[in-house]
Amino acid sequence: MKKIEAVIRKSKFDEVKEALHKIEVNFFTYWDVTGVGNEQQGHVYRGITYSTTDIQRRYISVVVSDPFLEKTVDTILEAASTGMVGDGKIFVSDIQETYRIRTKEKGTDAIN
Repeated sequence: MKKIEAVIRKSKFDEVKEALHKIEVNFFTYWDVTGVGNEQQGHVYRGITYSTTDIQRRYISVVVSDPFLEKTVDTILEAASTGMVGDGKIFVSDIQETYRIRTKEKGTDAIN
């Protein structure tokens, strides 16, 4: 099993969520986060300079079986991309075990 963590633009969240549901990834966790990115310049709007170093993003965490990893990552890459700086990052890590509390199932049975 793999854990996929993605930091994406808030504006792309609905598209990513919809795309994940289409490939039958129906359970994931998300929350709003603030991060610091590589972009160092400010944006000016009506004479006021806004800092772009603190960036509002959405963080998504999902656990999938190994065979489903590539399809899930590709789906997030496609749905979250704008082609501009600040589209986000995806991190993949190994999960040793998963348990469903209600039924006591473990392994891939617990995530499906």
